[in-house]
Amino acid sequence: MFDNTHFPGAKKYWHMGTFYDWSRPNIHPMSHALHYGTSVFEGIRAYNTANGPAIFRLPEHIDRFLHSASVLRMEVPYSKEEIINAIKTLMKENKLDSAYIRPLFFSSYGNLGLVPKFSPVELTIGAWEWGAYLGEKMEIGAHVYIVPFKRIHHSQFDMTAKLGGVYVQSAICGLLARSLGYDEAVFLNLEGNIAEGPGENILIVKEGILKTNDKSESILEGITRTTILNIAEDLGIPSSVGPITKEEFFQADEGFFSGTAVEIAPIVCVTDASDPKVSKKDYTIGSGKVGNISQKLVKTYKDAVTGKIKEYEKWLTYVYD
Repeated sequence: MFDNTHFPGAKKYWHMGTFYDWSRPNIHPMSHALHYGTSVFEGIRAYNTANGPAIFRLPEHIDRFLHSASVLRMEVPYSKEEIINAIKTLMKENKLDSAYIRPLFFSSYGNLGLVPKFSPVELTIGAWEWGAYLGEKMEIGAHVYIVPFKRIHHSQFDMTAKLGGVYVQSAICGLLARSLGYDEAVFLNLEGNIAEGPGENILIVKEGILKTNDKSESILEGITRTTILNIAEDLGIPSSVGPITKEEFFQADEGFFSGTAVEIAPIVCVTDASDPKVSKKDYTIGSGKVGNISQKLVKTYKDAVTGKIKEYEKWLTYVYD
């Protein structure tokens, strides 16, 4: 049986239309996805607001979830509306005020040939209380490590999908960075430009201009990234989208990660280990402290997700209508 030590607040999960106690296993060890990574997922957050828990940009997340399933040619058993209702009901069942929510489509038990033609697609959804992915680094800034392995390239598959199997590269390099004492990994792409973190987009600020990259740089264009660009425009912060060279990254005035799990996490130091033939070198981003624009975006983002800014309530789906 399983405890919920690392999943605080999780009492039940939803699987194929039924609620199960969190500790009860429900998936066969010969399920196709367990062996080949034939799964797609979303990371979604719900926040406590004055009107109760609200799920941030839920329709957009489920649109991408279904798109990811189509990239893997899955025959999914539920509609967008059914998935949204299941998530809201799961929040109520667990009595969560805020949560990280993980819906997962996966090829289940049926066959173990490489093509899952006899393995039906199943849907499972979990929700639990989870703080910021990089914890205190949101306040003081992270020290990141540019790994010597290039990010999977956008020419190799459709990077607009969140495919479970692809994240093995993220796991390997995230473990590598942490084993060496760094907070997180950063990937370059095959062109030698900055791509992204293992599960986060990267944005920089130079001379007051916010910059990030796009899918042609081998990234998943995150929903949080899009949100930040929207907020920046509303705050009058100019922005641009295009390749970010290593030199631009090192010489930036500010830098930060963005993503549902990490939210907005400033980057204050970089160790470049991208070329195994060259000695590692450390770079300080800007002053080495969290910059003013980063702080402004963090505050506005937090206010937006917790329902404190009326114009951004359009992004909130309240659990209790």
